[in-house]
Amino acid sequence: MSEAQAGTTHRRGRLVALAALAAGAGAVAWALRDLPAAFGRRPDGEREERLRNSPQYRDGVFHNAPSELARPAAQAGIDVETVRRALFQRDGRTPSRPVPTVRPAHGSGPAAEGVAVTWYGHASALVEIEGARVLLDPIWSERCSPAAQVGPRRLHPVPVELEELPQVDAVLISHDHYDHLDMATVRRLVRSQSAPFAVPLGIGAHLRRWGVPEHRIIELDWDETCRLGDLSLTLTSAHHFSGRGLTRNTTLWGSWVVAGPNRRIYYTGDSGYFEGYARIGAEHGPFDAALVQVGAYDPAWADIHMTPEDAVLAHRELNAGLLVPVHWCTFNLGLHPWAEPIERLLVEAKEHGVRLAVPRPGERVDVDNPPELDGWWEGAV
Repeated sequence: MSEAQAGTTHRRGRLVALAALAAGAGAVAWALRDLPAAFGRRPDGEREERLRNSPQYRDGVFHNAPSELARPAAQAGIDVETVRRALFQRDGRTPSRPVPTVRPAHGSGPAAEGVAVTWYGHASALVEIEGARVLLDPIWSERCSPAAQVGPRRLHPVPVELEELPQVDAVLISHDHYDHLDMATVRRLVRSQSAPFAVPLGIGAHLRRWGVPEHRIIELDWDETCRLGDLSLTLTSAHHFSGRGLTRNTTLWGSWVVAGPNRRIYYTGDSGYFEGYARIGAEHGPFDAALVQVGAYDPAWADIHMTPEDAVLAHRELNAGLLVPVHWCTFNLGLHPWAEPIERLLVEAKEHGVRLAVPRPGERVDVDNPPELDGWWEGAV
């Protein structure tokens, strides 16, 4: 090869490399195009004034209510042992066989006149109560993450497409973590539904950035209630935290009481065990059913997530009837084996005589006539 030919080949190689680099950079830029929006937005102006007036707000952030019962975390700061287990002890944290799902049977007819719960996986559920429908913490994306290409991925497919859901009367959000508040899902709901979003204080700023019309945003503080026809929605306390980036607790978190004229259910959102459950049960119970967080627990974050044993104790203090476990099965967010939350829950519920329903993702539960436990999760372990 002559010197001129070698030079030409070298230049071509550089051009190919530069083109590949540019293509790669373009692909990364395209993949991350929605990242800034996914982080949401902080409230401003008169809305920030409402936050500052909240009893939960001081020093620029929201706080948990003082608690003598909340389980203390293992230690403050970075827990090296927890990080080690997260990185190197991964056996059993995902199902080894496909998780069975059920295509929901809610159809296009009227909602149940009693109480029914359709669980879609993780904490996403549809509650039917005396002719109304309420959608809880919907996440239909493949990952619970600000970016579509990284982060915890689904362990089972969604049982039904979001656009196939019946029209709902309200969408409730418990807090702004990515596994409970998903930008892509919210944007799809803006197009496919007309119901308002009822959210804790501050989360309205996220929704406005994502295109939710102002008339569809209802922001509440703890113990505030909004009424939609015969439906009453009350945001109650929880022991948790919030944040979608490096800054924590600029939005509020909470749990929900959903009440019709005669029936009512409770949803814990994410929370550590605390004395608030006894107060909520006394003020708003008894409940026909409670959807209780049972997964993603660990001694390192005992103050923000309940164990299955805590869940049963909270359920009893709430004065609730049927316990429907949520916050498990769909995403690998904890350090425990995949099915451990349900196995521990079964033991504790039996010991205390608590009625329990463990639906497959997509399965509808009639609270007055729940299905018998059949151990379906055992086939996926």
